[in-house]
Amino acid sequence: MNKQDRVGQQIAAVLKRERQAKGWSLDKTAKQTGVSKAMLGQIERLESSPTIATLWKIATGLQCSFSSFISQDEATDVALQDDPRVQGFTEDPNMTVTTLFCYSPKTKFETFEITLSNYHEQRSSPHHCGVLEHIHVLEGRLRIFEGAQERVLTANEQCVLHGDVPHGYRDEAGKSRFIDIIFYP
Repeated sequence: MNKQDRVGQQIAAVLKRERQAKGWSLDKTAKQTGVSKAMLGQIERLESSPTIATLWKIATGLQCSFSSFISQDEATDVALQDDPRVQGFTEDPNMTVTTLFCYSPKTKFETFEITLSNYHEQRSSPHHCGVLEHIHVLEGRLRIFEGAQERVLTANEQCVLHGDVPHGYRDEAGKSRFIDIIFYP
């Protein structure tokens, strides 16, 4: 089994587990996430892999962490790869997400190192109310979108982004790498 198949199995297992734990049908999950019932079914049946943007919508709608979908989960017995923290998605070849700290109910945050390349832009729908993203740029030049506002950060600059509004990031240098600490109140 290749890496992409293992990632797909992990995502499908977590989606189904989270949906069933809430007692939600695919219809209700579609309404809560903004992802079509057909696409959710295809993901659960391993017929389709979500983009990172779609996975964020699913996590937000299910009110669970993004890292739960891409980090190794003992409950599913799926080993994602040699280093389960690093996830690239074939649908988003210009974005790599490395989980540094998985979500913990005790700390209420998760931490990622994200690399965008080839001037890639990644947009995200709003997370739940009060979610904050603490961004620290490691290299490159990163454009931050927050609602109607935009700003550009370079290496060693940081900001706090309100994740409960439409937001996103764009590589402005050909390769930008940043730390994203997401706090869930």
